[in-house]
Amino acid sequence: MHQFSSLLNDLYFTYSNLAKTELLKNYFSTAPDPERGYGLAILAGTLEFPTFKWSMIKELMKEYVDPVLFSLSYDYVGDLSDTIALLWPNQQISKPLPALSEIIDTFNHLSEERIASYLRELLNRATTDERWALLKTGTGSLRVGVSARFIKKALAEYGQVDVKDIEHLWHAVKPPYKELFAWLEGHTGYPQIAENIHYHPVMLSHPLNEKDLDSLDLEQYAIERKFDGIRVQLISTDSGKRLFTRTGEDISHSFPDILAEIQGKVVLDGELVVQSQETVGSFNELQQRLNRKNPGKDLINKYPAAIIFYDMLSINGKDIRSLTFMERRVSLESWYKENPNSSWLLSELLDLNKQDIFVIRDQILAEKHVAVEGLMLKRKSSPYIAGRPKGHWFKWKRDPMLVDAVLMYAQRGQGKRSSFYSDYTFGLWENSEIVPIGKAYFGFTDKELYELDKWIRHHTINRFGPVREVEKQLVFEVAFDEVRESKRHKSGLALRFPRIHRIRWDKPAKEADTLAVLRGFLKYTGQKPNQN
Repeated sequence: MHQFSSLLNDLYFTYSNLAKTELLKNYFSTAPDPERGYGLAILAGTLEFPTFKWSMIKELMKEYVDPVLFSLSYDYVGDLSDTIALLWPNQQISKPLPALSEIIDTFNHLSEERIASYLRELLNRATTDERWALLKTGTGSLRVGVSARFIKKALAEYGQVDVKDIEHLWHAVKPPYKELFAWLEGHTGYPQIAENIHYHPVMLSHPLNEKDLDSLDLEQYAIERKFDGIRVQLISTDSGKRLFTRTGEDISHSFPDILAEIQGKVVLDGELVVQSQETVGSFNELQQRLNRKNPGKDLINKYPAAIIFYDMLSINGKDIRSLTFMERRVSLESWYKENPNSSWLLSELLDLNKQDIFVIRDQILAEKHVAVEGLMLKRKSSPYIAGRPKGHWFKWKRDPMLVDAVLMYAQRGQGKRSSFYSDYTFGLWENSEIVPIGKAYFGFTDKELYELDKWIRHHTINRFGPVREVEKQLVFEVAFDEVRESKRHKSGLALRFPRIHRIRWDKPAKEADTLAVLRGFLKYTGQKPNQN
């Protein structure tokens, strides 16, 4: 555990990507199996500890620290793991922590009743840095500046292989990744994964602006509607069936109705939506089906799932990702015609030239269809490449909705933002009252964050733990993708994907928008997308 905690600490305080890569490569080369594999899994977010809960940790803290002191300390520090690691009294115990693999194995096999006792023992034996690493590991809130993609690139450098090969097998191998490291170090060949039902990393697009169109030959691109659902990969093999999200999360249990309909050997790429009669539902309706382990018949009937297919990766056991987009499209259309189903939709290809594209985009976006958020442009000659290759796929999304809202409350952030007030609650006018409508914690630069933090500290009128209420003077231009009615919110409305678009230092709070303006964004229509 000591070596892994040192790695986390070094990563946290290292800002150079090159230096972080070297830290990871050194860990991979010096840590033994299975320690390095479990460390890799924790960093990449593929290992979870469901019995490791903050409520349990807080209860343990009450045994050693006065609750008021703990609350004040947390308010000052801003990060729970930091606070506990620093406050936990050092014990006169010289026995070092067990190996990371032993800790993981123990957590996975102990009952919930015994977890607290074991965690207390570990925290008593640990140094401050080890306590911090242990808490970050167990709660899954690392925030040490390395993404899963970054880690895969470091692995590729370590083994001197193509990162695409790492991506291809990533979801087919499991912690502690012994076969992965054996291959990277040249001890064995490429891991055999053909018989596994595994997720294939998806191909992603780049944002497109109007000015970028001049550099594109539209005759070389296929154009489709961009649907506002969840990107999924539907897999059917002789070994079974699975439904994965774009990040490889298995959501098969939430959509048994989809899996029941798919047959044969095929891997399909598409957008998961809900449908009702002639209408494709909103993202909010789709959310009613997500994260349900065992959806009942009533829920399935009320929000029937469907997939709008737009690509095919494999058919009858043959990998066709190396074919061009149009060649894969022919295979997709053939499969679609041979497998008619009310749960399957086919994304329509739009035949456009450079002049038409502006017209059709304006028409599509003017409809304000709840399930369409723009256009997709895909190079006809593109193979299916994992990741976000340049020049192949583009997304041209509708402009976000905007309102001018007043800052009401600010809260300290997490991780490296724990010293700054970076999480903001804002509201709109309703008569003479400002009613909260949402929260946002990104959309601004580091320089703007420093300016906002300074302003908040000088305009605080009340405090509630880590939250500060501020004078109602500062206006944010808030961007969001959708607004919907909500009984859980005081305003009666909820925003989807709110973010700070601009800080209106110049605008008086009395000129901010009203709730009536926000309600005006509720006017949407719905219709079933065209099919070939």
